[in-house]
Amino acid sequence: MSQATTVALVQMNSGIGAEDNLETIDTRVVEARRAGAIYVLTPEMSVVFAKDRAGLQAAAEPWEGNSAIARLAGIARDKGVFLHIGSLAVALGDGRFANRSVLFDPAGEIVSRYDKIHLFDADIDGSNGHRESATYAGGETAVVADIAPFVLGVSICYDLRFPALYRALAEAGAQVIAVPSAFTVPTGAAHWHVLLRARAIETGCFVLAAAQGGNHENGRATYGHSLIVSPWGEVIAEADGAEPGLVLAELDLDAVTEARQRVPALANARGFTLVTH
Repeated sequence: MSQATTVALVQMNSGIGAEDNLETIDTRVVEARRAGAIYVLTPEMSVVFAKDRAGLQAAAEPWEGNSAIARLAGIARDKGVFLHIGSLAVALGDGRFANRSVLFDPAGEIVSRYDKIHLFDADIDGSNGHRESATYAGGETAVVADIAPFVLGVSICYDLRFPALYRALAEAGAQVIAVPSAFTVPTGAAHWHVLLRARAIETGCFVLAAAQGGNHENGRATYGHSLIVSPWGEVIAEADGAEPGLVLAELDLDAVTEARQRVPALANARGFTLVTH
């Protein structure tokens, strides 16, 4: 039987200034380590949750020489933890930004980075619509990192609606999949739990979803309810609504093997040809 591994999710109410958010992350990592966690995940846009493009331009730094990255590396190193920053905005130099997830090891070294692939571009009746691609450049590469004691697949928020990505992560060896997010309240109430449980069931993976929650300084309202879902689709830990705090759980990786044996959907998948008439 595998040894249980304690993981922690940080539910945040990130503001528009980096310093307060970084202090919150530091404090929560200390709490998580005291509770025995070796891996800590924060939400999407943990470092700065800007109001608009002007706010991003004022706050986001390039990748090279990024002061927030340096600070976060120090937190991971000082606390001896795998620190997974769900995402932060990184200036790309062409007027756009990367929505980038960054994973640090307990030595403070960057293990992996992932740029959000799927961008939310929608025309919604009664509104001006939303064009995430006008501000962000979508990533093109899925990421799996073997951090021991588990293999981690990485995604961000809107990626959750694209199951092919999650299947690819599982087929590449992921046992645990991170879904740092900033879901709106209406979409969260309608879809959050069912989508996360579905991705866990389809892949036979643990799903870790750290979320933003509450009314933010930028005028946004996010759903919260950070979740940890088992490979069988059971919610094994959940935040109390939108309140900031920690969600902790022990992961027994034997549950991944058991779920995939009971329902071998990954192994049974077949290619097919689609015909239309």
